[in-house]
Amino acid sequence: MLRDIVGDLFNGVTVLGFCVLVGLQFYPAPIVKADTTGIVPDTQIVNYKNVEPGDYVFATSIVEGVTQEEIQCLTENLYHEARSDGYAGMYAVAMVTLNRVADPRYPNDVCSVVYQGPVKESWKTKQFKDLPDNQRVYYPRKHRCQFSWYCDGKSDKMYDNDAFWRAVEISNLVLEAATGKYPLVDITEGSTHYHTIEVAPDWRHDRGMMKISRIGDHIFYRWEIL
Repeated sequence: MLRDIVGDLFNGVTVLGFCVLVGLQFYPAPIVKADTTGIVPDTQIVNYKNVEPGDYVFATSIVEGVTQEEIQCLTENLYHEARSDGYAGMYAVAMVTLNRVADPRYPNDVCSVVYQGPVKESWKTKQFKDLPDNQRVYYPRKHRCQFSWYCDGKSDKMYDNDAFWRAVEISNLVLEAATGKYPLVDITEGSTHYHTIEVAPDWRHDRGMMKISRIGDHIFYRWEIL
């Protein structure tokens, strides 16, 4: 009799397990939001359906105090510097960019920070001695920029659609927050520098350079003002 009871119980558990497995095939998995900031950026995005991959046109910013140029500069920086590091990696690069804007040792606007580095004049304008400065063309010196993607000699087109939109979202979020509209949490703790785990630059030993943390494939440092 005990054997019959155990057998019936085993059969019941087997049937129940089968039903659960079948049910999972038709019941959709819950949607999980990974963004823990709790802030939804107030942005306006244009339709890109008729634009070739990599040739994105930025919408005019509707965030008060933030320009379209600033959003474009920061988006390009996040995309090229950290597109493989996901949301947190891009957000960290955005904070480094803003930390440099706030640091008196660097330029005081986003685009100047992103494109900082020595330049050389194009031979096409250099040959004209009387040409006004606003008509001269300059190019960054190869491998001499603060952010390497800008002068590595490679194309700066953004072909990864998902990474592009992630960069746009984060750029709008942090720049709008930086105006004082939202609280802005710096997950890098004031970092001004970073490098990938594949390199070991000499500047990491500079006076006042403090290692903070690793986020994705980058290690972040804060350059103390002594």
